[in-house]
Amino acid sequence: MKTEVRNLSRVFGKTVAVNDISFSFEDGNIFGFIGPNGAGKTTTIRIMATLDLATSGDVFYDGVSATLYPEAVRRVVGYMPDSLPGYKDIQVWEYLDFFARSFGLKGAERTRALNDIVEFTNLGELRNKFLFALSKGMKQRVSLARALIHNPKVLIMDEPAAGLDPRARHELRTLLKILAEQKKAIFLSSHILSELQDICDGAVIIEQGKLLSAGTLNELLAQVNGGAPAAPAAQAQPGESADLSGETAAPAPQVAPKGVSVSLKTPRGEAEPVRLKLLEHPLTRSVDVFDDDEVHAIIEGNDAEVSRVVGTVFAAGLTVLSFNRNQMGLEELFMKITQGKVQ
Repeated sequence: MKTEVRNLSRVFGKTVAVNDISFSFEDGNIFGFIGPNGAGKTTTIRIMATLDLATSGDVFYDGVSATLYPEAVRRVVGYMPDSLPGYKDIQVWEYLDFFARSFGLKGAERTRALNDIVEFTNLGELRNKFLFALSKGMKQRVSLARALIHNPKVLIMDEPAAGLDPRARHELRTLLKILAEQKKAIFLSSHILSELQDICDGAVIIEQGKLLSAGTLNELLAQVNGGAPAAPAAQAQPGESADLSGETAAPAPQVAPKGVSVSLKTPRGEAEPVRLKLLEHPLTRSVDVFDDDEVHAIIEGNDAEVSRVVGTVFAAGLTVLSFNRNQMGLEELFMKITQGKVQ
């Protein structure tokens, strides 16, 4: 299933919370949604989950409009908010049973769905506990169970790891990987970028309600390194009906060339000749010198090509004390792409 956010905007009075953003992702992928506080992430997520209406633009699930057919979309989308209500008079199993009934599950089907989801999220020992008495980690597990109770094809999550201890975050990552292997599309916002780095196939980065970058991690890296962005996927057209039961073939993603970050340590004052030598090679995208003894370069190609480029430095008889191949992480990408602006 393809999820497409197309020219989405949301205005509150004079505040433009979301400003004409477009991106897409497909089943089996985990995409992170990142941006500074107040960037418009929660507003976008609520529109995607049919909990708010866009001022303009729309969200499509296999071509079906979330604006025109919200009931059909809710059958295939699971929404996990950033916090669980702390009702004092409802137990875990009653809460999940209510949502199972809300999605039309009846009889043996509802019982089976409840048992399966309780087992998957490891909530068996918590079935009879009241929601208000649960810890943050336990509440997040209940919230995830609620979002999955109707077996949605798309899971949309707002800060699911916020406030969790390391063990709970590890358990959440494991569950998300399993869901992705089941061909569910997962879209989640988070401020814990190191967590997203471990599980995400791609990311969408926004700031002040505007889209800064979107794509696979390799595509984001290529954009930061000065490479041409990947060609956008073909735009899906709104469907004439609200039938979301069928599967559609996903086109192969367009992946931009990958750039590899390398650093070379030189004797003091000998970095400039190394920089010039690296710039002679056509696969070298950029070279910077730091503290007069460290050269950072971005080289296009695979490991073998990177080795050949760096090898020209040694072949020229230049002195290099150490050499490291760096992989730019999602946190570094975020810092390079955003400027820290708020609404």
